[in-house]
Amino acid sequence: MVTVGAGLGLRAVATGGLAKYGGDALYTVLIFAFIVLALPRVTALKAAAGALAVSWTVEFLQLTGVPAELSRHSAVARLVLGSTFNPPDLFWYAVGAAVGWLGHTAARRLSPETA
Repeated sequence: MVTVGAGLGLRAVATGGLAKYGGDALYTVLIFAFIVLALPRVTALKAAAGALAVSWTVEFLQLTGVPAELSRHSAVARLVLGSTFNPPDLFWYAVGAAVGWLGHTAARRLSPETA
């Protein structure tokens, strides 16, 4: 919920590259969170790698035109799959994976359960 809220908040207060590329990074953070929730024993590094792989797969899938076609028929598909390949997105997905990994690692170190 925090990640979705951050994404919506970013879109509400920012425009241009900050909103777009910040949203890309948050997209990968959200996938990271889903992986950690679905697989609680997964390491932060594996969750980050998985989130990055999913994000990059969706981005490269955009080269086929399938997401663009699905996006024409569904707002949800447009939000999840996008429609147009954009090479800089690949970098920002990696930033999101790194943020997820760093945040998860820091939280685990600060957690009294792991101390």
